[in-house]
Amino acid sequence: MIPISIVIPVYNAEKTIGPLCRALISELSGDYRLDIVLVNDYSRDESDRICRTLCDEFPQTVTYLALSRNFSEHNAVMAGLNHTCGDYVVVMDDDFQNPPEEVPKLLTEIKKGYDVVYCQYATKSDSWYRNLGSYLNGTLARVTLDKPANLYLSSFKAMNRFLVDHLVVHRSPNVYLDALILRTTRNIGTVQVRHDVRREGRSGYTMKKLADLWGNVFVSYSLIPLRLLAAAGAVLTCLGIYSVCAMLIRGWLPMLNDPSDIEELSSITMFFRGVQLLATGIVGEYVGRIYLKLNQEPQFIVRDKLLAKTGGERHGA
Repeated sequence: MIPISIVIPVYNAEKTIGPLCRALISELSGDYRLDIVLVNDYSRDESDRICRTLCDEFPQTVTYLALSRNFSEHNAVMAGLNHTCGDYVVVMDDDFQNPPEEVPKLLTEIKKGYDVVYCQYATKSDSWYRNLGSYLNGTLARVTLDKPANLYLSSFKAMNRFLVDHLVVHRSPNVYLDALILRTTRNIGTVQVRHDVRREGRSGYTMKKLADLWGNVFVSYSLIPLRLLAAAGAVLTCLGIYSVCAMLIRGWLPMLNDPSDIEELSSITMFFRGVQLLATGIVGEYVGRIYLKLNQEPQFIVRDKLLAKTGGERHGA
């Protein structure tokens, strides 16, 4: 049987993670050699206890990683990818919005030779602000990452071992998994699946977390801010040349009324101070991220590790 791994980032999923794992095992264990990697991103409920129970219940199948603090979903997924051993790896959510019975569709599609297969949804069962966030995220990715316009970057996806092995080499603490995928390959497939209503709780993505994600994409994986700054500098240079020429012409033609010295000084000072603050903020963001990388800011920290007793080679274990 083909070995496959399923990575599930777990956050406050005490009511869903147990039924989800049992449904996956029931659905897939007859056709695949299954390996499930649960990554607890510092949940505040009973998720830790339930994940450990699943390891005891399915010792040949379930691997459990408990992170030492909340690192965010993408970092948790990277932790899971570092502990997979399957020829194909599926990443899915912990809340049943990605139905277990749809996983075979991804595996069937990726066997056609794609490096990654993303899910597409006819309709999404998210809140309006989450759908708005997804739309804005897709638009930003299209601009900054050269994402194909018709590709939806869903969290429910399947990858082959070639792609996973290249992803886990990345060690930066600022992880946006889809950006790394688009940097690595354009051999991308899609498959339409069902998107169900969340069974319990609510999404861990607040508007603040979405804004942080967009900022991460904008700064960590793109040179667009620097190019915008260069373009603004070019515009200001042109305006400066125009202003100097206008002043010279008005000096030659005294019949034209000139603005007062105070008006000129105030407007120019305010404008250039604003530009300086903007430039300082953008450059400071880049310098800060370089500092974090040089300072070995961790991508993730595993506090406890319970490995499934599969006997196969487990990458990163």
